[in-house]
Amino acid sequence: MKVIVLRLGHRAGRDPRISTHCALVARAFGADGMIYSGEHDSDFEDSVNNIVKRWGGPFELRHEKNWRKTITSWKGASVHLTIYGMPVQEKIEGIRKARNLLIIIGGQKVPAEVYHRVDHNISVTGQPHSEVAALAVFMHELFEGKEPKRRYENAKIRVVPQEAGKKTVEKS
Repeated sequence: MKVIVLRLGHRAGRDPRISTHCALVARAFGADGMIYSGEHDSDFEDSVNNIVKRWGGPFELRHEKNWRKTITSWKGASVHLTIYGMPVQEKIEGIRKARNLLIIIGGQKVPAEVYHRVDHNISVTGQPHSEVAALAVFMHELFEGKEPKRRYENAKIRVVPQEAGKKTVEKS
């Protein structure tokens, strides 16, 4: 399954940290890439691409000014993560059957049009929370908790799990 995350409404001066966290979660939990709309932000792209270069991929980040085009041209299922959607536990089995999946997460206020253009509006909880949390929980459900075992191509750094302390192995 190809999984792409669409981050709506990135604001360069205001959102680089939260958008970076969205990209990190998307990558670490098994997405193949992320598209972000709103303002183009080279610093954000450089930051994410440097992580992919060091920690491995595949993971592609790109900017698309027109989020509508991304949604309407998508060949596969689309999921919008929102507190107003159906509980993830009730819909995840059907969503897992998709060949390609576009996961849409908001930034600033999400236009009502998004709710009507997607195949599924999905909630991970009916309480206010961040798009980072929603994405992590949804992807954990999507991949049935198997994402920690994933290996990354071309990784220069790898964490060695241990009870105490921190250990990494680096390739030169």
